[in-house]
Amino acid sequence: MFGLGFQEVLVIALIILLLFGGKKIPELMHGLGKGVKSFKDGMKDVENVASDDSPKVSETSSLNKDDASGQ
Repeated sequence: MFGLGFQEVLVIALIILLLFGGKKIPELMHGLGKGVKSFKDGMKDVENVASDDSPKVSETSSLNKDDASGQ
């Protein structure tokens, strides 16, 4: 897991627990989850727009036929 061992993860978790306290951690994780979901939704939207804007194979082949016949 990102090159971190069990001991490193445990130390990080304890530091977070000491800094924020037990009551604040669920709120932080809820906010983090919303942020990750929003980021994923945004990435899906970008992929959909990118795939919609790219020309289709049939469109490009018909464009090439029109160019060849017009010359």
